[in-house]
Amino acid sequence: MDADVSDSPGTPAEPDRPDDSAGGGSADGSDGGPTAGAWAERPRPGPGTGRRPWLRWTALAASFLVLVAAGVGWWLYNKLDGNISTDTSAAAELKAYEKERPRPVARGAQNILLIGSDTRSGDNSRYGRDDGGSQRSDTTILLHLAADRESATAVSIPRDLMAEIPSCHKDDGKATKKQFAQFNWAFELGGTACTIRTVEEMTGIRVDHHMVIDFNGFKDMVDAVDGVEVCLKEPVDDVDARLKLPAGRQKLDGEEALGYVRARKSIGDGSDTERMDRQQKFLGALVNKMQSNGVLLNPTRLYPVLDAATKSLTTDQGLDSLRDLYDLVRGMRNVPTEKVQFLTVPRREYRADPNRDELVQPDAGRLFTQLRKDEPVTVVPAEEIKSGDSQADHSSGKDPSGQKPGDSDASPTPAPTYSGSNAADDPCGS
Repeated sequence: MDADVSDSPGTPAEPDRPDDSAGGGSADGSDGGPTAGAWAERPRPGPGTGRRPWLRWTALAASFLVLVAAGVGWWLYNKLDGNISTDTSAAAELKAYEKERPRPVARGAQNILLIGSDTRSGDNSRYGRDDGGSQRSDTTILLHLAADRESATAVSIPRDLMAEIPSCHKDDGKATKKQFAQFNWAFELGGTACTIRTVEEMTGIRVDHHMVIDFNGFKDMVDAVDGVEVCLKEPVDDVDARLKLPAGRQKLDGEEALGYVRARKSIGDGSDTERMDRQQKFLGALVNKMQSNGVLLNPTRLYPVLDAATKSLTTDQGLDSLRDLYDLVRGMRNVPTEKVQFLTVPRREYRADPNRDELVQPDAGRLFTQLRKDEPVTVVPAEEIKSGDSQADHSSGKDPSGQKPGDSDASPTPAPTYSGSNAADDPCGS
């Protein structure tokens, strides 16, 4: 064994460095050729290296654009997300009465209460007198989304419908008394929570979510889709509704659309019934346009719609984020327009006051049961209802064979049919 080799562990000795001053010789006595060890020369650039600097600049530019796009996307997301107001007071009120509320029946189905607020405060003062910021539910719709997301049924609840309004808490914490009054008083007395509890007590249906939207939100949504077409049988000149339109097919902008769905005395027979029918058809036309124009699938066109909707939207905590709303819209975007149905709860003039409504039974009860159990609801245009039959008669589910339920050869009771419309209907009926 060589004398300079040690068996003990330790740091290896540093190898001898080449001595250029000694004529370029290497430590092993060679004539200056590269060693095969750590001190070999680095490889020289190949013939193609450095000829395409634009590739590096393109990669840098692409990276920069990705970062900018991500930043803009994050800003837009936060802007829309921040537009939404959360109704925490309703959640607290509903939690206090949880034991009294209906239990969910159909797993996967959703029931969302849509409330159009007619407050005259703030930007809405142009549409009427500001009475100290008080508000009533101008339009209330119970939207049922089937568990399979293959249909959606929107049921309008008349604001003048007589209903049992439970004891609710006002903003100042004071409790109201339980009373039998017109439906839209619930919103004025106890806000969203009181309206939800009134609907649940009336229908036996659990309300999963709610949305409150004011006038400007609706108007801006119509403008965001570049207007919606309607058809008028006669010209309209309504100063109170700020509406002046000729007869025939035409496209309404947001301001005109708002006047159109709110007008009462200047269009049709002046009844709230006719107004609700007009609102339903307009909403159907709005849904149809959003689907047919690919708004829901086009981020560039969807953003203005979401921005308009979220600015004037107040929701429960389950729908108060853009992700929650997106999931809701995504679940509905494949529903065929003919399966997006609109109807009004079966009702008639209240016997004690012709200016008020009351439910028609057992028709209303059957409808509520179908929705609660997530059963299909059949809605047809009013003109298809047999001449002379009221909605109550036609939707009663009578067996046309005349056989009694106990007969052995009796046919199953047919499902009731309700008068209404769907989003595929043409506004001019052509």
